[in-house]
Amino acid sequence: MKTVTLAHGNGGQENNELISKVFYKAFKNEILEKSEDAAVIQDGTLAFSTDSFTVSPIEFAGADIGKLAVCGTCNDLAMMGAKPKYLTCSVIIEEGFEVETLKRIVNSMKIELEKNGAYVVSGDTKVVPRGSVDKIFINTTGIGEIKQKGISSNEILEDDVIIVSNSVGKHGATIFAAREGIDFSSSLESDCASLWPVVEKLIENGIKIRALRDATRGGVSAVLNEWAKQSNICVEIDEEKIPVTDEVNGVCEMLGFEALSLANEGTFVMAISKDQEEKAMDILKSIDTTKEAAIIGTVSSKHLGKVVLNSPWGTARFIDLPTGELLPRIC
Repeated sequence: MKTVTLAHGNGGQENNELISKVFYKAFKNEILEKSEDAAVIQDGTLAFSTDSFTVSPIEFAGADIGKLAVCGTCNDLAMMGAKPKYLTCSVIIEEGFEVETLKRIVNSMKIELEKNGAYVVSGDTKVVPRGSVDKIFINTTGIGEIKQKGISSNEILEDDVIIVSNSVGKHGATIFAAREGIDFSSSLESDCASLWPVVEKLIENGIKIRALRDATRGGVSAVLNEWAKQSNICVEIDEEKIPVTDEVNGVCEMLGFEALSLANEGTFVMAISKDQEEKAMDILKSIDTTKEAAIIGTVSSKHLGKVVLNSPWGTARFIDLPTGELLPRIC
């Protein structure tokens, strides 16, 4: 690894290598090494997360970079059982950017902040010469109040069930279609959505969540591989149970990708004990953003540290971390 490539930002194997060999090595500490969606601080009472957004195009079916920025950070907090409270917003804008477009983006942020009950309390704005940045980049940092302690990708147990909250790959497929000018004449749009209202309802109804992860870059396959290694378990998933739309399958055929590796921005993966699966599914099915939720697998000790995909024909294969460039600037 001598230079940084686009593949280092894909959320997969190369991304993990860059983070572990450069950033984790320099910043090593007990909190960071847990490798969660958000850091748990202040004796387990607060969650803290930051993210930067460079998506291209900046407006696409179902969302824009502003909605993505708020959802991205608030969702990371929600994945630790935390109610988003306060955000910062830093914006880098290219000279010549249209103010009307900026207003649309900021209004999208306002709407999502209201859905989360959160506030932007500090920020920074930089304008750079034309060509120094592609239109607009946004960074958001958030602090949330933890409502359910103990959610961790390091604590998953054998016989836990794995649930995905939505059909997978819709964000990645939407960005690819928009970038390439493909018209599916369909309802394909990004799944970008705020997930705290869903997580809050699960917690309020007594669901003891073992682990939660927002399946963004690298998709569901990246999440499950990280969990398998962090908890030293085997995750077995059933191919026929994974919810995927026809439009996403079509994009995957053109790209030669798997839907499990495509990015999502309003879909989480959850691990819970088997005795709570029915109650959890009833709750998820009752909410519009998670009505396509499905139980896709279980946790075993068959191949520790690995993810196994079982086919409808009785065969099985390993699902590894995504590699290569995939789709750069996806979020």
